[in-house]
Amino acid sequence: MGRTTDTAPLPGAPLDASRMPGHWLLARMGKRVLRPGGREITEKLLGELGISPDDDVVEVAPGLGATTKRILEATPASYTGVDRDPDAAGLVETMLDGPTRRVVAASAADTGLPDGSADVVIGEAYLTMQPDSRKHAIAAELARVLRPGGRFALHEIAFAPDDIDDTERDTVVRDMRDTIKVSVTPMTMPGWRALLAEHGLDVRAEVTAPLTLLEPKRLVADEGLAGTARFVANVATTPEARHRVMAMRKAMRSNATHLQAVGLVAERRPN
Repeated sequence: MGRTTDTAPLPGAPLDASRMPGHWLLARMGKRVLRPGGREITEKLLGELGISPDDDVVEVAPGLGATTKRILEATPASYTGVDRDPDAAGLVETMLDGPTRRVVAASAADTGLPDGSADVVIGEAYLTMQPDSRKHAIAAELARVLRPGGRFALHEIAFAPDDIDDTERDTVVRDMRDTIKVSVTPMTMPGWRALLAEHGLDVRAEVTAPLTLLEPKRLVADEGLAGTARFVANVATTPEARHRVMAMRKAMRSNATHLQAVGLVAERRPN
């Protein structure tokens, strides 16, 4: 079984390390920041969003809740997490207190939330793992939930350069899917902008960073020295996990010129 937090099991806990999705394997080994650009891009997005006590916030696929904690520190008027994974939802529920904080078990493409019920919607490391048709379904749903003038943030993976050719794109996707064990379909920066624009979301700010999730400097920046030491020790003493983690790092390194982390903040157009 996988490691647990204080009160709830980690998502994917029953799965063998050779088969589980890469992000949950990293979580099993002790990694708590699972976003492509690490804490750095998340903090920049939160700064652009400027969440206040007047805001109703929706977070899609909150995962281990690293961003959830930062959102709650801003004391929004309400917080709603949306996650169809019961273990992930259970983890976030342990962080919530009060009637205006909740998690709903639902798909990001069909949240069940009312029209125009959120001032802020944020989703990280989720859309990249969806096929393009589902990306559009999710973007349409989240735009529906967002009030006119509301803010939307995403934190994902983008291809580089913008004119990457099909052969290079296919190689990158194959390498990432083979190691992460999850469907990975990044878009170019123009592709991400166009996706949002098609659903009434106009980009107001953007940031990119190298995809260095498993490099020492990024590990220390995201997890701290103690967290990094725990993660490295867990990987080193778990052979099946070590093989997977090293393969993921190799895939990221070998495709470094064609992958980048991206954060975008957009505003919902008036109706």
